[in-house]
Amino acid sequence: MEPHGEEFAVGCILSIKTTLEEEFQAQVIAFDRPSNLLILQEGVKSGPVSKRNIRLLKANYVKEFNFLGRGEDPLDPDKCFLDLNTLQAREDSAIRLPVCWDKTTIVVMNEVRLSPPYLPESVTGGTPPANERVRKVLELERKRLQARNAGE
Repeated sequence: MEPHGEEFAVGCILSIKTTLEEEFQAQVIAFDRPSNLLILQEGVKSGPVSKRNIRLLKANYVKEFNFLGRGEDPLDPDKCFLDLNTLQAREDSAIRLPVCWDKTTIVVMNEVRLSPPYLPESVTGGTPPANERVRKVLELERKRLQARNAGE
C-alpha cells in the first residue's frame, strides 16, 4: 500500500488488515517514508500496568486500514517504561548456548561438538540449524579475538 498524506501520522490509532489476512489495532509510533516502514504499538492493559508490543511493518503489507482516532503521544518519555530485568532475561535466553567440555572437545547444547583446532569446519553433530548457529558464533568470536589482539 502506498500511503498518501497523513494516514500514518504519529499518534493515529488504526485498525489494520495485512496482506496475510492478519487483523489488529495499533497506534502509529513512527512512519519512515523512504523505507516505507511503519512502527506500531499494540497496547495491552493488564491490571494497573500497561504492556505494549512494538511491531515493525512494511506499509506495502497493509491491505487495508481504518482510522479509529488519535491517542496520547506514544513517545511521551514520562509515560514510557522499560523493564530492564525482563529485557536482560530475554537477551540471556536468546543468546545462551549451554557449553561443556568432553576432554578437548567443546559440546554445545548437548549435541553439537567442536573439536580442535576449533574452526567452523570442526563443527559436527546436532541439527543443521544448531550447527550453523555454532559456526556463526564461533566465527564472530574468532573475529572479535583477532580484532582485540590486533589492537594490543
